[in-house]
Amino acid sequence: QKTQKNYNEKQTHNDMKKTLLLIAAALFFAGCGAKHQVELIPAENFNTEVDGKPVSLYTLHGGDITMQVTNFGARVVSLWTPDKNGSFEDVVLGYNNIEDYVHNQGERFLGAVVGPYANRIAGGTFTVGDQVYNFPLNNNGQTLHGGLKGVDMLVWDVCEVTDSSIVLNLVHPDGLDGFPGNIDIRLSYLLDSENNFVLNYRATTDKATYFNISHHPFFNLKGEGNGTILDNEMIINASAYIPIDEYSIPYGEIAPVEGTPFDFRKTHTIGERIGEKNEQLANGAGYDHNFCIDRKTESGVEFDASVYEPKSGRFLEVFSDQPGLQFYSGNFFDGTTCGKYGKPLRYRESIALETQHWPDSPHHPNFPSTLLEPGQTYTQTCIYRFSVK
Repeated sequence: QKTQKNYNEKQTHNDMKKTLLLIAAALFFAGCGAKHQVELIPAENFNTEVDGKPVSLYTLHGGDITMQVTNFGARVVSLWTPDKNGSFEDVVLGYNNIEDYVHNQGERFLGAVVGPYANRIAGGTFTVGDQVYNFPLNNNGQTLHGGLKGVDMLVWDVCEVTDSSIVLNLVHPDGLDGFPGNIDIRLSYLLDSENNFVLNYRATTDKATYFNISHHPFFNLKGEGNGTILDNEMIINASAYIPIDEYSIPYGEIAPVEGTPFDFRKTHTIGERIGEKNEQLANGAGYDHNFCIDRKTESGVEFDASVYEPKSGRFLEVFSDQPGLQFYSGNFFDGTTCGKYGKPLRYRESIALETQHWPDSPHHPNFPSTLLEPGQTYTQTCIYRFSVK
């Protein structure tokens, strides 16, 4: 009887142990399966009219990417990608309603297309032939990203929408904010099965003008509002960059990156040298400079840059046919504005990677020309490729 009692007690103990182990295993696997999934912004948050034109929100899918786009400024509002464990985060900064974009209480250019002249024009003026044109001074006495009513603040016409793509069109009218020419711009966004976000632009004009357009995403590969970008590992395929003055206007010099904090030809974290005593870092309040891409062809789509976020394993590569890439390290966010999910948009918690021609090129004959004349067609392709490693 004693032996039987001991046996029964041992069996009960073993059964309890097995039960506890099963519960622990169930909790473990439940925890592993609790992956963050895509959270779509309601379309009704964007259904309105701006300047008498209809605005909507469109949802696209391709590969592992889900993206939402509004035709107000051709803005990418959200972009969800998985991490190395299959958990999704929205890796671009934005707002969850149209009013915040229209009234731009915080950062104006979140996820927008910028133009008709991306980046800066010194003194808000350029000359085409014998004609001098003047533009609003909306950034320290300079014109930034097309002035007060750039393409980011206009409603684009929606030409075509599929599950994975959208085609938009805008005519930037002659004389708007002083810019010459009726500039007819056609833009397509495509998410393909290989997790590429592909942007294609075409533009024509009926009057000679300088034209430089770009997409202005703010990326945080940890997810919007989820922490610093200073630990991100970066490569930029550029042996030279454009030094700027204290107003972010180029001197006209094309400077080698060799021996400077701007040399990203081999992998460096963004924060590794950003705090160094350096005149250019001081002028940009960090990185806010155009990099001159080491191109192998005149017009092919080539590798520009890559960013790796080690915690999530997300890896972003940038390809384009443009001669420049503007890298901005989120130096002017201060946390006073919140993004889509109620999290503050803080200092150096996002990066912009803008494929473009070089800034202020109308004033620098040694820079690649941005003159667009009647009968010519401007084209640009940019690809943001997402993966994990």
